[in-house]
Amino acid sequence: MDKFQQLVDFVNSLETDFHKFYEKSQAAAGTRVRKGLSELRKICQDVRKDVQDVKAQRKAAKSG
Repeated sequence: MDKFQQLVDFVNSLETDFHKFYEKSQAAAGTRVRKGLSELRKICQDVRKDVQDVKAQRKAAKSG
């Protein structure tokens, strides 16, 4: 669940910049949002890989 909390915390950290970009039309906040979303993609890929690894370990433990 630590990885889930990391995702939640990261998404919540982007909230201010989303608000500044969409509500206050601050262009620099848009750049930070895009950078944050790129980082979020990397975090998601890491979580996805971790899930696959855990599934493979469980399958190996069951059959072996």
